[in-house]
Amino acid sequence: MAQKAITSPVPISWYPTLAVLMLAVGLVITASFFIYEATSSRRSRSLAKELFTGAVASIFLGFGSLFLLLSCGVYV
Repeated sequence: MAQKAITSPVPISWYPTLAVLMLAVGLVITASFFIYEATSSRRSRSLAKELFTGAVASIFLGFGSLFLLLSCGVYV
């Protein structure tokens, strides 16, 4: 039985675009998180909202960093 080559589910030509897009979205969400923290009072803050916003920003920044490395030729 012949082995199939492992290929990426995302075309390589999309890596730079995905990197820029995901890093931009992640930075916007991170900025909104910092603005929320700076403008809300301690009593009106919501832990669930903070955790959700932080998790979403982390996911976008993580995948954006991954695609940035892949587009530069650093295969991780």
